Amino acid sequence: MTPCARTALLAFPLLSAFLPFGRAIEAGPRPAGNGPPPLWFYHSTNLWVDKQVDALDALMRRAARAGYSRLLLADSKFHKLGDMDARYFRNIDRIKALAAELRIEVIPALFPIGYSEGLLWHDPNLAEALPVRDALFVVQGGEARIAADPPVALRGGDFKNRRDWGFVDETVIFEDGTARVTDPKGRNARCSQKVGVRPFRQYHISVTVKTQDFQGEPKIVVLAGDRSLNHAALGVKPTQDWTEHHAVFNSLEAEEVGIYLGCWEGTTGTLAWKHARLEEVGLLNLVRRDGAPLAVKTETGSLLAEGTDFERVIDPRMGTQPYRGCYDVWHEPPILRTRLPDGTRLRVSYHHAVTVHDGQVMICPSEPRTVELLRDEAQRIHAAWGARGYFMSHDEIRVLGWDAACARRNLSTGAILADNARTCAAILREVNPGGAIYVWSDMFDPHHNAHANYYLVKGDLAGSWEGLDRDIHIAAWYYERREKSLPFFAGRGHPILLAGYYDAPPERVTGWLDAAKTSGGAAGVLYTTWRNNYTDLERFAEIVRTHR
Repeated sequence: MTPCARTALLAFPLLSAFLPFGRAIEAGPRPAGNGPPPLWFYHSTNLWVDKQVDALDALMRRAARAGYSRLLLADSKFHKLGDMDARYFRNIDRIKALAAELRIEVIPALFPIGYSEGLLWHDPNLAEALPVRDALFVVQGGEARIAADPPVALRGGDFKNRRDWGFVDETVIFEDGTARVTDPKGRNARCSQKVGVRPFRQYHISVTVKTQDFQGEPKIVVLAGDRSLNHAALGVKPTQDWTEHHAVFNSLEAEEVGIYLGCWEGTTGTLAWKHARLEEVGLLNLVRRDGAPLAVKTETGSLLAEGTDFERVIDPRMGTQPYRGCYDVWHEPPILRTRLPDGTRLRVSYHHAVTVHDGQVMICPSEPRTVELLRDEAQRIHAAWGARGYFMSHDEIRVLGWDAACARRNLSTGAILADNARTCAAILREVNPGGAIYVWSDMFDPHHNAHANYYLVKGDLAGSWEGLDRDIHIAAWYYERREKSLPFFAGRGHPILLAGYYDAPPERVTGWLDAAKTSGGAAGVLYTTWRNNYTDLERFAEIVRTHR
């Protein structure tokens, strides 16, 4: 998946599926009764492209014949409806008319809290940001640049002597200035070492990689204890010539990190590394907003004035690569320009955006502007769709709680997330009184992601579920924890949608249905595919209908 390619992951209404159109939706879990639970299917599309609308038309007709009555519909354009043209809205009207004909209820997905690139298109500076504190910059020739404090380096980055590394797996061969692995057959193939760092500083690792028919994912992993500080994918191709790749991490509270270059569970082919480097960097992906302040001081503690003592600092590439709302891992950072004398030592504190996996970036829920965007999105989507229910896309929130906007609230990250969920639900009830509200389970489930030490989230997400009242429908999707998650949400009074399939054998949905029997039943079952794979659409429906 390429950066910014993933649209919001959302599920759909469940309880409404038991009711005729127009009736109020009741709260609380309900058993499936004598018949099978209603069938839902998920689809991610781009309604601005006519061919994709044609494909959705065909899919909806097929789903209706198979007995599906609900469509959870995701489109990144939903987050920027103010910039869509007349053709886009004609395509919405086409799908609405078809849905009425087929008696399929469309539940649009909105509020991408987690995969927030669509909202960040409006203002990239709303990205949730990590703090850098008192990084050393030194003035030379009118430019203040980072001066590593203390100096950092990778020992043996030239790969000439494996003894320079703290640990090297036996599968890795050092030869002619490269580290190479061939056909690892599932074994680890890594070089690692420990490096001292300063807390809350920004660091950059670069390495040049070559592959030939390599099956596996080359990675740079940075660990502070058991916590990984780097989650961005390198994007190495199975076959490529020597190509430089980059990783950037914030040390957070760590004073020492373990750095790993290599591959876990690769199988066949050849992977080679050379020219590995580590450096401290400054102002990369600099975020500028009130809740992410920039402070420049002299070493004696005197605060300098932006626009007077130094020029205004922005990173023009932050949140614009390849277009607004998308963030790259590495580019040359901006320069702090000043007329201060050469040799002047400055201490610079700032906040920076960070990407996870394939370009995922979280929006800051504590900024008032974020709430304004959420309200505007809800109003525009409801004006376009007039749906009976909407799906909130809170999902896999992997960066939260570190910037000043969050810190000054004196709340746990769990409480911050709960407050955002409560706010989003209130917005939907303002826009669509009496309508159904749905949300993914993971960030509100103590048996899934609502706990401490989750990715780059500060503190503990426990208590996030307190932001969900019992009228909100939960789309549970963690199959392995279903026997704990379903009773948890049922016990809180939530109707539950079983989000199954996930491009696995369709028969696995029986595990969901069996688990639901002991927790009050399911209000719906969702065919969920992230690959637009509808091969098993009919078989999935048949299994649900015939399950006893």
